[in-house]
Amino acid sequence: MALAIRLHDQYDLHDDNELRQDVLAGFAASPKHTPPKFFYDRRGSELFEQICLQPEYYPTRTEEAILRRAAAEIAEIAGPGASLVELGSGASRKVRLLLEAMRPASYLGIDISRDFLLSSTHRLGADYPWLEVHAACADFTRPMSLPADAIGERPLAFFPGSSIGNFDPQDARAFLENLHALLPAGGGLLIGVDLVKDTRTLEAAYNDRAGVTAAFNLNLLWRIRDELDSDIRPAHFSHRAFYNEAQSRIEMHLASPRAQTVRIERQQFHFAPGETLHTENSYKYTVEGFQHLAGTAGFAPVHVWLDDRELFSVHYLRKA
Repeated sequence: MALAIRLHDQYDLHDDNELRQDVLAGFAASPKHTPPKFFYDRRGSELFEQICLQPEYYPTRTEEAILRRAAAEIAEIAGPGASLVELGSGASRKVRLLLEAMRPASYLGIDISRDFLLSSTHRLGADYPWLEVHAACADFTRPMSLPADAIGERPLAFFPGSSIGNFDPQDARAFLENLHALLPAGGGLLIGVDLVKDTRTLEAAYNDRAGVTAAFNLNLLWRIRDELDSDIRPAHFSHRAFYNEAQSRIEMHLASPRAQTVRIERQQFHFAPGETLHTENSYKYTVEGFQHLAGTAGFAPVHVWLDDRELFSVHYLRKA
């Protein structure tokens, strides 16, 4: 029989002060922008799961194929008795490949969306009754603590999906430095990193024909409307995603085709025709470029795995 999920709550999703403050500040800025972490309410998390199934979205299936091929080798490097810490909890096949290969001493899932976190960790607990499952509701983009009883002495942090690409390079380094400080000596990091490639492949991945990524992007406006006092109309905006080659990043925006004024709380914000709200970046790296970035944060490369087309990479790093 599966153990009850042990919840370590470090984030109050019922307190919307952070959402309010960041949205008001971002809409008042020039250019207008919002942090991508606010995509992931329950509906946003569900839509992202659907994005991962779209034929144009290569990162998920490519990373999964790499992990399937490398799982036994990853388990050997991690060693017996290691624990697994997943940043951005999910009950996907990717983490299951690691659970089955590693048979870790414990699993800790960390996510900002409490409902999604509890749903995914309960599924894992039910499917792996031998596994001690912990859940931490927390914003891992900020300094946090890892519960000692959940990570053991030799944790392997797992950060899949090239989520590191959502950070600007300086913020990515700060995130890696924070993670380095959290891990004990000898702790490891297994991280998926999307690679630089042709523009057509990149732009197709963020403009799927089914419109799921567009719905995911627009869901941010629905969340603002639902959780804050706002008259914003998502139907008055459109999804836009393109590759900025100079910055080596995909940019996602919500464009206002016409002039409009929206109210959020007691403030009004004017959009000129064609003006956008910048909602996300997804940086693309070379293998050498990412290893250099990780090295500046104190991580040493152990191994890197690529797919045959060199679309994606999975890095095993160790705290130096």
